[in-house]
Amino acid sequence: MMNKKNMELYVHIPFCARKCAYCDFLSFPGNKRMQQEYTEQLLEEIKYQSAYTREYQVISIFIGGGTPSILETNQMTAILNALNSQFDIHSEAEITMEANPGTVTSEALIQYKRAGVNRISMGLQSADDKELGYLGRIHTYDEFLKSYQRVRMAGFDNVNVDLISAIPGQTVESWKNTLKKVTMLKPEHISAYSLIVEEGTPFYDRYGDHVEMDNDSMTREERRRLMSLPELPDEDMEREMYYLTREFLKEQGYERYEISNYSRKGYECRHNIGYWTGVEYLGLGLGSSSYMEGCRYHNTASFQDYINGSFGDKEEFDKLLRQEFEHLSIEEKMEEYMFLGLRLIEGVSAHGFVSSFGQNIRHVYGPVLDKLEQEGLMELKEGFYRLTERGIDISNYVMSEFLL
Repeated sequence: MMNKKNMELYVHIPFCARKCAYCDFLSFPGNKRMQQEYTEQLLEEIKYQSAYTREYQVISIFIGGGTPSILETNQMTAILNALNSQFDIHSEAEITMEANPGTVTSEALIQYKRAGVNRISMGLQSADDKELGYLGRIHTYDEFLKSYQRVRMAGFDNVNVDLISAIPGQTVESWKNTLKKVTMLKPEHISAYSLIVEEGTPFYDRYGDHVEMDNDSMTREERRRLMSLPELPDEDMEREMYYLTREFLKEQGYERYEISNYSRKGYECRHNIGYWTGVEYLGLGLGSSSYMEGCRYHNTASFQDYINGSFGDKEEFDKLLRQEFEHLSIEEKMEEYMFLGLRLIEGVSAHGFVSSFGQNIRHVYGPVLDKLEQEGLMELKEGFYRLTERGIDISNYVMSEFLL
């Protein structure tokens, strides 16, 4: 029997009830007809893409968006069933689905579980309703609580909650209150990110380097709402929130295993660890990215092109699903190995580097490692090169040192 290689799947559902003011993901509201067309085409893509992965076994699946739970239950179960029938999925694969508060019913959750989903990721962001309003979220904290209860009642025992700090009007005290409320619910995993103001979002128009409030795509009401938003927390307050997150979650029994991710022991997100340790992954759906056989590429981001495409034609398949196809050089692979691996608190394995590239890590990066160790930004522990706390604080600088 052939030894199969490990791979991960990412499935993108681009639809959401309303675009949040900070979101730069490929997502948008879509009517029922668009959702049905998309589901049908995604099922076709799953069928055709799977033919190229016969030598792989899937060890994790992540269904993200957008808001995957906005699809009709029968549409989502059809997608899950197609994945199960077309790919060789490991019996203990981690299968995560994002589900936003206010978009899940008890019956739908039971159906997801029956179809194989064993991990739910919920986007709360804040436990303060005013802050949720500033972000443009469609739910209140109370609606989150009801959705969280439904998730638990449906039998899910692996739940992640997403949080964002340094959002408009937030204080250290209100952030601490969010952390308290969430940890009282005892989710297995917490992702706690600091807000990044991304170009192309309404938040960038309000808070970016070049404030632009006469954006033609904004309605007068949206412009008025943006102008009324409070200021972002300053740098010192953001840093205080960052340290508070680390210390508070540690006290509550959450181990930090990546720069922005915390979990109870044994509940680290296996899918994300796969990304950070170089496991190959295939993206399915609009705009999704892939990294397979040393090549990076992505699907078309045009909804109409995706819907109208024919995956049965090899030339059309490549044009739609293998855009910006790039074969990574050995140097680029090494850089990525370091950039991604150093996000993990345990760091980069010296043995793993040899296994991946046939070279000793010190032969390639010796002077850089020595320099960063001398600066107190990196340390070697039990065969792993990892960032110190100070190194994590200025991780962007540290990562840049590994460019070859």
